[in-house]
Amino acid sequence: MDSTITDSSYSWTRLALTLLVGTVINAGMWAIIVIMPAVEAEFGGTRAMASLPYTATMIGFATGNYVIGRAVDRFGITLSLIIAAVVTALGFGLATFSTSLVMLSVAQLIVGFASAVGFGPLIADISHWFVRRRGIAVAVAASGNYLSGAIWPIVSAGLLENSGWRSVYFLMAAVTLAVVIPLAFALRRRVPEEAQAAANHASAINVQSVGLSPRALQYLLGAAGIGCCVAMSMPQVHIVALCVGLGFGPAVGAQMLSLMLLGGVASRIVSGLLADRLGGVRTLLIGSCLQCLALFLYLPAGGMVSLYLVSLVFGLSQGGIVPSYALIVREYMPAREAGARVGFVMMTTILGMALGGWLSGVIYDISGSYTLAFVNGIVWNGANIAIMLWLLSRSKPRTPVAVPA
Repeated sequence: MDSTITDSSYSWTRLALTLLVGTVINAGMWAIIVIMPAVEAEFGGTRAMASLPYTATMIGFATGNYVIGRAVDRFGITLSLIIAAVVTALGFGLATFSTSLVMLSVAQLIVGFASAVGFGPLIADISHWFVRRRGIAVAVAASGNYLSGAIWPIVSAGLLENSGWRSVYFLMAAVTLAVVIPLAFALRRRVPEEAQAAANHASAINVQSVGLSPRALQYLLGAAGIGCCVAMSMPQVHIVALCVGLGFGPAVGAQMLSLMLLGGVASRIVSGLLADRLGGVRTLLIGSCLQCLALFLYLPAGGMVSLYLVSLVFGLSQGGIVPSYALIVREYMPAREAGARVGFVMMTTILGMALGGWLSGVIYDISGSYTLAFVNGIVWNGANIAIMLWLLSRSKPRTPVAVPA
């Protein structure tokens, strides 16, 4: 018999199921990247036009984090997951009937919106079940997103080559329904009221020490999220293009991106362990400083070996940043609003990625080089560091106590 509700054997089992759900349903975010070359070949148009479905996916994913997060607060994760899985599958199915990039973009907007349940909302849900080990739990849950991006392209590569991208989407729709819906029922247990009450008490003390309302702190974290993710997007979005420009080819750039993602998974786990000792603000500040250092290292890197090394360093530096926002939300904001609050901050980080990817392209078009784009990322990263230093100087968060079963 577990002595507590939180950090119990059930909590760890639930975390394992959460990671599996996230790895499957987050495929909706990465699907369009997998099929983009085939889509461009089929529908034609410019590179910018072929990128519209990806942009629509990210808009949907950002919005879904907030909207579905609010739904989780009200209806629980089980119903939210079931509806999201069905809608994701319908989006995949609609995409297979696309006869134009516009129609595909609409389908991808739906896919991105519904599959967002596997990121912020799922992270918020698992955070209720841990206190002492909340950092590592959130980190593991957030890793489902990166694992999905690392696994799905490999799994679908053969089918894509032999049967086309529509077969890949049919497979993704079938797997989403077959895996996510049964697991959603396995997650139907709700956190008892006394556990939420203890967490609400601790967060109220923390936010009072900062001198901000929960809403104001949420917006401050949103601004910080935009800053760090504008910086983060430069290597993640443009590393392939950078390698092509240097004459290394797209395959080398894709390998560097995979190296970043795998490094990001490792970084998330280590950051989660660190957060259990230092708290979310300190952990985020460390990750942000390391990311800024990695961006500086990109400036002199021009050879293939140096770019591989710096890309690995970048991945190992930044992976724990985004999950740390969820920890800060739980440390400073009411538990009953975790889905909406975490979803909002996750939404701003995704919008930061979208903004940063666009800004880097504009800077490259103007300057003919990615050097100033990296400098732009460093400046935005500096703004994030400044916000975290201010928040750290204002308060010392207290951890909610575990509640007896």
